[in-house]
Amino acid sequence: MSEAVSVRLPEDVAKRLEELAKSLDRPKTYIVTKALREYLEEYEDYLIALHRLNDKDDRLVSEKELVKLDR
Repeated sequence: MSEAVSVRLPEDVAKRLEELAKSLDRPKTYIVTKALREYLEEYEDYLIALHRLNDKDDRLVSEKELVKLDR
């Protein structure tokens, strides 16, 4: 299921979106959805990192410890 959302874009952004859509032979909706998903994932990761940074009880892990955990 999808939901319609209306946004106003600055002319330069709208033009770049139009040009990209044409060059990729994809609808503008595809590009906007993909970009928004990426942004939301990055922003959610940022908020988690910020929360952990401000959490005084969250233990910091050194680079050496991190390498050990990765193995």
